[in-house]
Amino acid sequence: MILLMSLNGIRAENEIRIQADIIHVTVYPDRAQLFHEAVVDIPPGKTLLKLSGLSPYIDSRSIQVKGKGNFTILSVNHQNNYLQSLEDSPEIMNVKKQIEALQLKIEDEKAAISVLKEKEAFLIANRAIPVRETAFSTEQLKNYMQLYTDNMDQVTTSVLKKNRLIKDYEKQIAALQKQISERTGKQQLPAGEISVSVNTEKPLSARMDFAYVVSNTGWFPSYDVRVDDISNPVDISYKANLFQNSGVEWKNVRLSFSNANPWIAGDIPELNPWFIDYYKAPEQIIVARGVTAPAPLKLDRALISDELKSEGIRQEEDLEIAEAMPVSVERKEGETAVSFDVAVPYTIASDGRVRTIEIQRTRVPAEYKYMAVPKMSPHAYLTGNIGNRAALNLQSGEATLYFENTFVGKSLININQLSDTLTLSLGTDNSILVKREKRKDYTSRRVFGTNKTETFSFLISIRNNKTSPVRINLLDQIPVSTNSGITVEALELSGGRHDTSTGRVSWDYELGPQETRQTILSYSVRYPRDKTIILE
Repeated sequence: MILLMSLNGIRAENEIRIQADIIHVTVYPDRAQLFHEAVVDIPPGKTLLKLSGLSPYIDSRSIQVKGKGNFTILSVNHQNNYLQSLEDSPEIMNVKKQIEALQLKIEDEKAAISVLKEKEAFLIANRAIPVRETAFSTEQLKNYMQLYTDNMDQVTTSVLKKNRLIKDYEKQIAALQKQISERTGKQQLPAGEISVSVNTEKPLSARMDFAYVVSNTGWFPSYDVRVDDISNPVDISYKANLFQNSGVEWKNVRLSFSNANPWIAGDIPELNPWFIDYYKAPEQIIVARGVTAPAPLKLDRALISDELKSEGIRQEEDLEIAEAMPVSVERKEGETAVSFDVAVPYTIASDGRVRTIEIQRTRVPAEYKYMAVPKMSPHAYLTGNIGNRAALNLQSGEATLYFENTFVGKSLININQLSDTLTLSLGTDNSILVKREKRKDYTSRRVFGTNKTETFSFLISIRNNKTSPVRINLLDQIPVSTNSGITVEALELSGGRHDTSTGRVSWDYELGPQETRQTILSYSVRYPRDKTIILE
């Protein structure tokens, strides 16, 4: 039975605080749903059951309470109890134990100082005895005074050392207390509390199930993408990066990761009327002097990102030490979402740290192709094209790339593509050499009448040093005129495909082992001789 209403007029005759452990947590991208379970002995009559020590970030609208037994749930209420603080995290408890140990050392040192002070008082009180005693010889008196001096020196030095130790312990305590203050803030978080009013005619033992949603927690995906050889499939390790700062530690709980967003409103958007009218241009400010020169023609960097579906590819040291088998995970596919149930229980502290759990490992066939943009980079980039990407149930996220068991950089898996083919960038391959150089003998600048013509020519060389054939897509560009007074003409493209709207020129080659292919790109730009265009 479930009841999510409040009946404030009902007063319970008994009040029982119950202990219900967290048994399962379903983590969503920006929050989590927690499930508790408990067995409660309920006396006859009306009873108020209180489940306390919960997160202060509970969404009260999400609370569900179920009970199994011959009783009635009268009301369910939620509040944050500011008179009760949440249990400290293990890290805070460890710091507090260090403080307690230092405080005990201070007490020991102070007790030792008290004993030394008593000894000092005794020596001072008895130092005049030899003077009153006539039986002491001069030598005996000398020895006595030496003994007195040595003992006083020992007492004074010991007291000084112990006071220094106490000051050092106090400094350590202050530093540890500062750590606690930084971690918890000036005030401890209040404890969340769920109160359930029930009624039964006779005593019984009932099972209570609680469920609610908390914020300040969630998960995001990341991937390890491995390619041992371009003749083998792609290995994709799907990882869930979990973070939680709900204020309560999750102890030995079963975890599930869901890619659903159930908090987005389910109402169908409504189209309101779209009113249009004549456009009234704002007043223009005319600049009398100064002419803005045309922007230099540059290769759009999207030329790389559009084709490679990646950004920020760089070479770094491989930091991976060893690879282990992932935990057992069961994948469940629903109508609108996919969830991953982890078989091994986890304990997750409320410290905001990210913990990574591998939830899926997939080997999929891929069509490999190299991409080269020699105007922008002297490297060849390996890409893997995976068909039927919807069946992988992936999310957009960062990917760590490994090629031939070597770390090659970072990339981005972007599933927000209309195509059913997922393109992965797998980094650069030093076995493919790319070079672009200007052909000086075919580059010129000439003036004919009122016009000036600049001619450019480039030689692009690609060499395959691998022992196997490769496919490579070569990209370059020629300028695109946006002014009727500027004419751009493609002179030689070596069979490349020219997109006149973007200026992009592309070639598809298949290079055999140790094969070199050369491509010529030549074009001319004609414009009035009294104008200036930046072409390089």
